[in-house]
Amino acid sequence: MDIPEDFPKTHPEFETRFASEQQCRDFLAKLRWPEGFVCPKCGGRDAWVNCRGLFECRCGRQTSVTAGTVFHRTRTPLRLWFEVMFLMVASKPGVSATTVMRLMGIKYSTAWTWLHKLRKAMVRPGRLKLHGKVEIDESYFGGAKRGTHGRGTTKALVACAVERLDAPAEPGEPPARVPPTVLGRVRLEVIEDATQVSLTNFALNNVETASTACTDGLSSYNELSEFGFVHEPHVIGDPKKAPKILPGVHRIFALAKRWLLGTYQGSVSKKHLPAYLHEYEFRFDRRRSSNRGKLFHRLAEIAAMIAPSTYRDIVGPRPAAALS
Repeated sequence: MDIPEDFPKTHPEFETRFASEQQCRDFLAKLRWPEGFVCPKCGGRDAWVNCRGLFECRCGRQTSVTAGTVFHRTRTPLRLWFEVMFLMVASKPGVSATTVMRLMGIKYSTAWTWLHKLRKAMVRPGRLKLHGKVEIDESYFGGAKRGTHGRGTTKALVACAVERLDAPAEPGEPPARVPPTVLGRVRLEVIEDATQVSLTNFALNNVETASTACTDGLSSYNELSEFGFVHEPHVIGDPKKAPKILPGVHRIFALAKRWLLGTYQGSVSKKHLPAYLHEYEFRFDRRRSSNRGKLFHRLAEIAAMIAPSTYRDIVGPRPAAALS
């Protein structure tokens, strides 16, 4: 969906555009129903806003503008939600729940839950897979534990796929010179292990078949060609040469780990790591955007279309009570 050019480009413009709760509700309604309200029950368009601020259709169905969105059943003004969203995208490194709590005057648990809901909105439904020349590798995230190293550790194993958009060599350029590595979009996913099944499923879920998959010499990648990929394995040998042979994935791993350490002080559990990886993907894929307001519009757009989630959905079910 193309983004109109009427989005707020600076924070003063943002404050003017969303100075009232009604302005926020009107903006959200326009994102949800660009051609006008459509009743979710009967599909009718003949509706009005009643005294409770709900869209009331002639069929009798009453619909809230926040129903079925990230803001579903929120008791907090939309304007505060929008402030947090703008803050989240305006800061290139992102913001922690502690920062949101202090700036917005809300409880830490509320700030933490909001940020996780918004991270879910950073994954656009039906987004396109990576294509072309794609590097694929895996690395461990998390703190080290004594007595474990390499693929035998208990850290979270993360698979990465990143597009290579290398610049072509200039005419007359010495053939020995390596063209600069230009990266496109990225996908990061926590996987159970480095087996053939896990890595092949990761590739199939995130990369178009017929793409060129550049990997290291791990045998788990050997079957990629049977699934339609053009497989280019590179036996690394000396680990020090790895960043030169597969520069894209090693750059992403280094940047993502540094980002987690800098913004969140590394205090990200394995359980919630996938959500933070989605945030990193959103930021990296849009790193060239010079307009923070455009990113706010994109986040709000996805937040208006995805299914809602609750605090319990995010933290998981309560542990079963111990038997006496």
